[in-house]
Amino acid sequence: METLLSWLHPSRWLTGLWRNPDFAKLWGSLTITHFGGQVTFLALPLTAALVLNASPFEVGVLTALEALPYPLFGLFAGVLVDRTRKLPVIIWADVGRGLALLAVPVCAWLGVLSMPVLYVAGFLVGLGSVVGWPAYQVFMTERVGRENLVEANAKIGLSDSASQLVGPGLAGALIQWLTAPFAILLDALSFMVSAWMLRGIPPAPTDAPKLSGESVWREIGEGLAAVWRNPTLRALAWSLAAWQFFRHAYVAVVILFAARELGFSAGHVGVLFMLAGVGSLAAAGAVSPLNARFGFGPTMLAALGGTGVAWLLLGASTGGHAVASVVFGLGLFLLDFSAMTFFINYLTLRQTVTPDRLLGRVTATMICLTVSTAPLGG
Repeated sequence: METLLSWLHPSRWLTGLWRNPDFAKLWGSLTITHFGGQVTFLALPLTAALVLNASPFEVGVLTALEALPYPLFGLFAGVLVDRTRKLPVIIWADVGRGLALLAVPVCAWLGVLSMPVLYVAGFLVGLGSVVGWPAYQVFMTERVGRENLVEANAKIGLSDSASQLVGPGLAGALIQWLTAPFAILLDALSFMVSAWMLRGIPPAPTDAPKLSGESVWREIGEGLAAVWRNPTLRALAWSLAAWQFFRHAYVAVVILFAARELGFSAGHVGVLFMLAGVGSLAAAGAVSPLNARFGFGPTMLAALGGTGVAWLLLGASTGGHAVASVVFGLGLFLLDFSAMTFFINYLTLRQTVTPDRLLGRVTATMICLTVSTAPLGG
C-alpha cells in the first residue's frame, strides 16, 4: 500500500516549478484571468460595435483608453511596487479590474449601457493592469529565482497559449448565447477567483515593504536611468515600443474588419482566433530549441519580422468566404507564434539583467515606455 501511495503521489509526476506551490498558485490565478480575458477581448469591442453601433473611431478610442493608464501612471506604479508588498498589490488590482468589468453587464441589465461606460471600464481595467502586472512579474521573479525564469516564463506562455486556443471559441459561443455585455461577467468573475487563489500564498521576508527616504521623482529617475544606461534594456524598449504602436492599430480594427468587412459571425471569429492560440502554444514549446539553435537575438529579430508578415496576411483576407477564412486564420497563427516567441525571450532578458532593488521600477518603466505608444496606434 505504501508503495502504491508513493507511486500515486503528485511529487512523483510533477517536475520543475510544478513542485513549487507558490508558483503553481501564481500560474493558476494568471491562467484563470487569461481565459476570462479572452472573453473581454472579443466581447468589449463587439459590445461597442454590435450593441451600441459604435463607429471605428469610437472603437479606436476604447482601445486607446485601455492603454492610456500606462503612460499616465506606469512610472509611479514602479515606485509603488518597489516600496510595498507585491502580493496585496496584485490581489487588489484583480479585485479592481473585476469590479470595473462588472459594471458593463450591470449597466446593460439596467438599460443604461453606453460608450462612456465602456470607456470608463476599459480605462480602469488598464489602470489595474498598470499596477498589477509589474507587481506580478517582480513577485514571481522573487519566488522562483532568476535561474528558473526561462521555465517560469515558458509555463506562463503555455497558459496564455492554452487560453488563446480554447478561449476565443468558448468566448464566441458565450457571446452568442449570453450576448456580448453579459459575457463580460465571466471575466469579472475570473479576476475575483484569481484574487481568492492568491490569498493562499504565504508572505515571505523578501516581500517586505522597503521604506525609502528618497522622493518619488528621484526613484522614477533612477528607474529611467537604469533602462537608458543598459544597452540591452534600451534596445528592447525601442523595439517593443514600435511593435506596440502597430499592434494596437491592428487591435482597434481587426474585430470590426472581421465582423463588418468579411461578414464573420461572433462564433466564426471566435473559432478563427483559436488558431492564434495554436500559434502561441507552438511557440511556447519551440522557443527553447530555437534559442539553442539560433541564439536569443536572432530568434527575437525573426519573431518581430514574423509579426509584420502576419499583419500583411490579415489585411489580404479578401475574396470568397472560405478563402478569407483560411488567410485570416493563417495570419492569426503566424502573428501569435511570432509574438509569443519574442515575448518569452523579452521577459527573460529583462528580468535577468535587472538588479533586485530596481525590479519594480525597471519593469514598470519598460512597460510604460513600450505601451505608451499604444494609444497612438489605437
